[in-house]
Amino acid sequence: MYCQQCGHEAMSGEFCQNCGTRLNEIGHTKYAGFWIRLVASVIDGIIIGIPITIIAFILGIFSVFSTLESSSFDSSYSGHYYYEESVAGVDAAIIVTQLIIVVLSLVIGVLYYAGMHASKWQGTLGKIIVGIKVTDLNGQRISFLRALGRYFATILSSILYIGYIIAAFTEKKQSLHDFVAKTVVVYKR
Repeated sequence: MYCQQCGHEAMSGEFCQNCGTRLNEIGHTKYAGFWIRLVASVIDGIIIGIPITIIAFILGIFSVFSTLESSSFDSSYSGHYYYEESVAGVDAAIIVTQLIIVVLSLVIGVLYYAGMHASKWQGTLGKIIVGIKVTDLNGQRISFLRALGRYFATILSSILYIGYIIAAFTEKKQSLHDFVAKTVVVYKR
């Protein structure tokens, strides 16, 4: 067991040998491991992926049709569109649409992950469903800025997924982004 106040390993007794905090009031902290966090992540992927996919589909269809409608028409070519201009216009519309989708996905991701981790629920819907939450090393709710840093630190964890896998081998089941943000994922009591 670890002291929630100072993080020191408390071998035995009623008080932490390092800071004197009463251990009985703190209780046992059960850290969420790799597999339960993976389940929560899959649930979140579905929850956030469905609206992004719908938005991407609608934007894609809208941009292609609006580009085709605005293509120039020349009667000297027997009623045919300028093929090259039409294709170039569709290609440009697809690129712009993809950029909009990337920016929208980033904004939605930041608001969802950082916002939910910093909220009173201390976790995304996936984490809430499986009964886990994100805290700082003292068991307290994290700020939006720390949650934002944690969100962007997941980029580091995503490199070959090593940053996620290390959660299976660390003492407090921390992923790389947890180490960077000084957070832990624990089961709700």
